[in-house]
Amino acid sequence: MTGFSDSDQAMSLVAFTAVATITLLLCVMTGPDRDDLDEFYTGYSSLSPLRNGLAIAGDYISAATVLGTGGVIALYGYDGIVLALSTALSLMLLMFLLAEPLRNAGRFTMGDAFARRTPGRAARIAACVVTLAALLPMMLVQLAGTGQLLAFILGFSSDELKTGVIVGVGVLMISYAAIGGMKGTALIQILKIVLLLGSGAAVAALVLNRFDWSPGALFDAAAANSGVGDAFLSSGLEFQAGPAPEIDMITSQLAVVLGGACLPHVTMRMYTASSARQVRRSMSWAVSCVALFVVVITVVGFGATALIGREAIATADPQGNTAYLLGSRAAFGAEVSTAETFLFTTVTSAIFLTVLASVAGMILACANSLAHDVFAARVQEMTPRREMTLARLSALAVGVPAILLATMVQHRSLQPLVTVSFCIGASALAPALVYSLFWRRYTRTGLLTTLIGGTLAVLVLMPGTNLVSGSPHSAFPEADFNFFPFTTTGLVTIPLGFAFGWLGTVLSSRRQADEQRRQYEAVEGWILAGVTRRGK
Repeated sequence: MTGFSDSDQAMSLVAFTAVATITLLLCVMTGPDRDDLDEFYTGYSSLSPLRNGLAIAGDYISAATVLGTGGVIALYGYDGIVLALSTALSLMLLMFLLAEPLRNAGRFTMGDAFARRTPGRAARIAACVVTLAALLPMMLVQLAGTGQLLAFILGFSSDELKTGVIVGVGVLMISYAAIGGMKGTALIQILKIVLLLGSGAAVAALVLNRFDWSPGALFDAAAANSGVGDAFLSSGLEFQAGPAPEIDMITSQLAVVLGGACLPHVTMRMYTASSARQVRRSMSWAVSCVALFVVVITVVGFGATALIGREAIATADPQGNTAYLLGSRAAFGAEVSTAETFLFTTVTSAIFLTVLASVAGMILACANSLAHDVFAARVQEMTPRREMTLARLSALAVGVPAILLATMVQHRSLQPLVTVSFCIGASALAPALVYSLFWRRYTRTGLLTTLIGGTLAVLVLMPGTNLVSGSPHSAFPEADFNFFPFTTTGLVTIPLGFAFGWLGTVLSSRRQADEQRRQYEAVEGWILAGVTRRGK
C-alpha cells in the first residue's frame, strides 16, 4: 500500500496526462521552424540569463537526483546531506572553473570544444562515444524508475503496465528532443524547475510547521525515529558495511563533485549563452536554484524519517526512492484538505515532469553529438537541413535502444548505473576538459587516452563493486563477483584519468606536441578571454 487515497491517485493521473500533453504542445510551438543549426542546437542563444539559468538547473537536477538524494537523506541522515551539498558544490565548480572557457571553446557540443584544441575527427568521435557511455546509464535509470514511480503513486503492480509506462514516456522523450531542439527542451526544463522548487518549498514549509519551525527539533525527531539513534546524525552510516567507510564516503562525494557538472547534457547549456557575461549570470541563477533544492530536499527527507520512520521508508523501497513522495504525503497529517490534495498532485506532477525533462535533455545531448561530431564531420559541406534531419534521426537511434534496455533492467537495482555516469564524468570528462582548456602541452594522443582510458577504467572496475553483486541490495544479489572494496570506482579511476592524459601527452612525438601547442596558442585568447564568437 502506498498510503495515497483514491482522490490522490485520480488527480495525479489526470495531472500526468495534462503535463504530457501541454509539454508536447509547447515543444511543437517553440521548436525550430526552419533549417537553421544555431536555432536547433542553441535556440539562437536567445534565452535571458534567468531563463538559461533555470534551464541549466533543470538539466542538472534529474529525477535520479530528486528521488535518489531524497532517499539517501531519509535513510542515512548526515551522509545524505553531504551528498546534497556535493551536488551544489559540483555546479559551483563548473561555474567558477569551466563555464566561460567551455562556452568560448565550443559551439554546439563537447566535441566542438575538444576539436577547437585538437582538430580532427578522432577527438569528435571519442567525445561522442564517451557522451553515450556517460548518459545512456542515466537515461536507463530515469526511464526504468518511471514505471516504478507511477506504479507506486497510482497503486498498480502489473509488470505489463510498468513496461507500457516506460515505452510511453520514452516515446515522449524522443519527441521532445526531435521536435523541440534546444529551445523546446529548455522551456520544459524551466517549467520543471519552477514547479519542482515551488511545490517542494511549500512541502518543506509544512514539514517545518509540524516541528514548530525548529530545524533542531526536526533533526532530533528524525534521529529518534531512525532506529539507529545518534548514528543518523553522524557520518559513515551509508557505507558502514564496507571495509573503509570514511574513504568510501569521500570517494563517492568526489565522484559527484567532479563528475556531476561535467556530464554533456549539462555542459551543452553553456553554448546557449550569448557571451561570457551571460554565462556567468546564468550560472549564478543555476547555483541559486540548486542551493534552494538542497534545502528543500534536506527538510523533506528528514521530515519523511521523522514522521513515518526509516523502517517504513526502506520497506516501501530499499533504496529510499519513494521517500520524497512519502515525506510530502506525511507532511499533511491524517486529515487532508482539498488544497493539500492539490499540492500533493503538484508534487507528483513535478517529479513526473522532472523525468520527462531529464531524459529529453540527455537524448538531445547524445543526438546532437552523433549528428554533429560523427556524421556531419565526415562531410565537408553538409547542408543545415540534412544535419538537422540526422539529429532528429539520431534522437530516435538513441531513444529506442534506451527504452528497450530500460524495460530489461527495471527490476534490478539502478544505483550502479547512476554511479557509472558520475564516475565517467569524473574520470574521463573532467580531466579531458581541464587539460584541454588550460594545459598548453596537451596533445591529441593525451586527449584520446584520457577519454578512452578513463571510461574503460570505470567500466572494468564497476562490476567488481558491491553495488553490482555481493550484497542484498545490489543489482545481482544472487551472485558474488565482488573484487573492488569500494562503492564507487573514483578512488582509482579519477587519478587514472588524469594520469592517462599526462602519459599520452608525454609520449607524443615532439613534432605533434609542438604543432598542437601552436594550435592551442592560436585559440588561447578565444578560450580563456572570449575574444569573439567563432563560426563552425
